[in-house]
Amino acid sequence: MFSVLRENLFFFVCFSVLLACACISDLTMHDPQRMGQFFIGLSSVASLFWNFSKYSAVSTAELKIRAVFFLILLGGVVSSLSASQPLWALTELSVLLLSCAIATAFALQRTLHGVQLDRAFIGFVILICTVKTIQFLSASTAAFLSSAPNLDTDLLLDGFSNKRFYGQFQTFTLPLLVLPLLLPSTRRSIKVGLFCLTSLWWMIAISGGTRGTWLGMAAAVAVVFCLGRAGRRWAGWQMGAASTGLLLFTLLFSVLPGLLGIEVSNFAGDRLTTSLSAREILWQQAWEMIKERPLLGFGPMHFADIWNAVAAHPHQAILQWACEWGVPSTLCVAGLALYGLSTTAVLLHKRALSLEPVDLMRLCLFASLVGALTQSMVDGVIVMPYSQLWLAIIVGWLLALHEWQTPPRPASVALSRAWLVCLTLAVGMIFYIIVRDVPDMDTRKQQFAEDFGGRYSPRFWMQGVIAHPSGR
Repeated sequence: MFSVLRENLFFFVCFSVLLACACISDLTMHDPQRMGQFFIGLSSVASLFWNFSKYSAVSTAELKIRAVFFLILLGGVVSSLSASQPLWALTELSVLLLSCAIATAFALQRTLHGVQLDRAFIGFVILICTVKTIQFLSASTAAFLSSAPNLDTDLLLDGFSNKRFYGQFQTFTLPLLVLPLLLPSTRRSIKVGLFCLTSLWWMIAISGGTRGTWLGMAAAVAVVFCLGRAGRRWAGWQMGAASTGLLLFTLLFSVLPGLLGIEVSNFAGDRLTTSLSAREILWQQAWEMIKERPLLGFGPMHFADIWNAVAAHPHQAILQWACEWGVPSTLCVAGLALYGLSTTAVLLHKRALSLEPVDLMRLCLFASLVGALTQSMVDGVIVMPYSQLWLAIIVGWLLALHEWQTPPRPASVALSRAWLVCLTLAVGMIFYIIVRDVPDMDTRKQQFAEDFGGRYSPRFWMQGVIAHPSGR
């Protein structure tokens, strides 16, 4: 794996940033992760310029897909210019373009380097999950040895501004950890170790109490199970690891505290409710916005322009896109998503008996995407910077692995250059926002506390509300 990293500086730099933004405490908060996303996006655009001759000769999408995506971008520009705060709207549009740059760059890298990059990618996923698991077990051990009368499970989840963001990361990575378990070439001792890691990762996902993660993984297991033999094997490993993780969770946070006389707070079992956790307020606001401006919406990021005491985004991807970008744009995005998922599912079902690493890799990536999209129906997967990074990488990797019935023709050199110009402008826009806001970040947070009070509502920044105090 290390030889691959030496040969591929882009991969090494990007995944070093991903590792740092998940495991180094000073970098795991929302704002540093946003800047990490910018750095990876900048590296992606630079990589596309550096490999322009190869990039312009490769196409990862059909002409009709590119046409629909162009309509989405055009609608986003018009919606942004008609918004009450065009600069913030264009910033959100730039984040979308930055995610596209990341997806395109990773797709190109996978196309150029082949299956060896798959091994490096899965190796990285195992590494980062191992580090986070060690952090969790270390915190748990310290908590039990401290002789404190109370154990708060939320304090064991080291890193991330909110445990839901941690859960989103787990939704992306749980499906990928199973890949080596599906490969017949994997040694038995390695399989035992990876199953233990996956079970512990499940235990952490259960203890975090993020219901969106549970829902996303349940949907992924249900969908992938229907895709043939390989899908059933993947689902079997996941259910086995989940069951083991649940057993470990029960022993560690129910049986053991009971024996030691320790009271557990924020117990995951208390999350087994049908409560929407105030999401109904957000969904009602989004629905009212859709009814008021159905065509172009209020503008990207502009749910955060109408202050509420709950959050700066609706915690529901479809409602968010519809109220900010408009219903027509939402239909285009939903159509692209359904088309991509369905064509990939058909290919997976066709290759259900295959034991080739590339086919099993495609299966795990598909499960990761299904889980994340399901979670985005109740959570901010398309909002949080670290989740946006993983979503872009998963989509880009799937595009690189996809086998089209008719290979799409590359775009013309002129269009490829125009696209790179758009990506460069997006990088410039986000760089401007960072330079403008970061030096005065503490002042902005203090002003928000004076104007609105309450806790922060993440969107672009940790304090993501862009509404003016007069609009409260």
